[in-house]
Amino acid sequence: MSGFVFSEKPIQIQSGEGMSLFADDGTEYLDFGASYAVAATGHCHPDVVDAVQKQAGELLYVQGSYPVAARTELYDKLATLAPGDVSNVWLCNSGTEANEAAMKFARSATGRSKIVATKRGFHGRTLGALAMTWKQKYKKPFEPLAGGVEFVSYGDSEELAEAVDDETAAVFLEPVQGEGGIHAADTEYLQSAREITEETGSALVFDEIQTGVGRTGTLWACEQANVTPDILTTAKGIASGLPLGATLCADWIAEACGDHGSTFSGGPVVCAAANATLDVIVDEDLPTHASDVGAYLAESLEAATEKHDLPVREVRGQGLMLGVEVKRGSNRILRDLALSEQILALPAGRSVVRLLPPLVAEQEHADRFVEAFTEVLG
Repeated sequence: MSGFVFSEKPIQIQSGEGMSLFADDGTEYLDFGASYAVAATGHCHPDVVDAVQKQAGELLYVQGSYPVAARTELYDKLATLAPGDVSNVWLCNSGTEANEAAMKFARSATGRSKIVATKRGFHGRTLGALAMTWKQKYKKPFEPLAGGVEFVSYGDSEELAEAVDDETAAVFLEPVQGEGGIHAADTEYLQSAREITEETGSALVFDEIQTGVGRTGTLWACEQANVTPDILTTAKGIASGLPLGATLCADWIAEACGDHGSTFSGGPVVCAAANATLDVIVDEDLPTHASDVGAYLAESLEAATEKHDLPVREVRGQGLMLGVEVKRGSNRILRDLALSEQILALPAGRSVVRLLPPLVAEQEHADRFVEAFTEVLG
């Protein structure tokens, strides 16, 4: 049997451009999921395609111990764009690998083993990252997992302070929980996490796999709280769909991070894609655009809910990372949006419709989504 890991949708995608995906029968779908926030600059952005094609014609791969221009450029670019002094860069192939590296680096740098993570949090599916993930349905078939992980309520500073002690290597937080239902941490909570970890000598790790590179309205979500972590992990939208993750570290982490490696760390083609992606995001100021269009979309959804008495409990999130909590099953709504309205979106649990469109979404795309969403729920 092939493809047994994924439950495939009844739509075969053949091509993509900008906000749209096209099926093999020619049907055009408006993409409001961006494949879990991956297509940040839209599908097949010409600058990214050109960079990939050029690099593929020169050098597909060489091991990470040999410097290549694309990788060196990406190191410098991420160091410059990083929040605060988190400017040491480790490249890998995915978000879960970035979090695995962060876990190892924090334990090595502190000499401690305890990890504090949050309820509803999601940090990946490999055994280390999975141990820091809250939902049992992801973990139970693979137990026993890595030990030493304690979970606390997201947003509760007092509970966090009680859990973090002189045996704690790191605290892992998502500035906005994605898989957990699109819950944004308030500024005070993130600032208290910074204070608590500094007092105990623990590393503060921000998982920005989904929130990073402009999605929430700033390049990094933590910038909205004016909090700099010791380690920041990112992936998804960083290379427009090619497999790349990054772990950004402060000096005190990098200087004692221990031995770590990866065969495919910083391959030239994926680095070229990331360089072009980051250039587009910065040059076109897509974080600000995401903030503006995201606010418009949220306000439009709230207005439609009130006007049409839709079965919606709440619209929440930041920028173009929004969750619509509904009073019925989200999967049925997503099915109807796809098959009846040709709009693709995502779930975040059983009752939340998750919206992660490319950062190039315009108000006209938001209007189309709200109209279709109203039709399906009405």
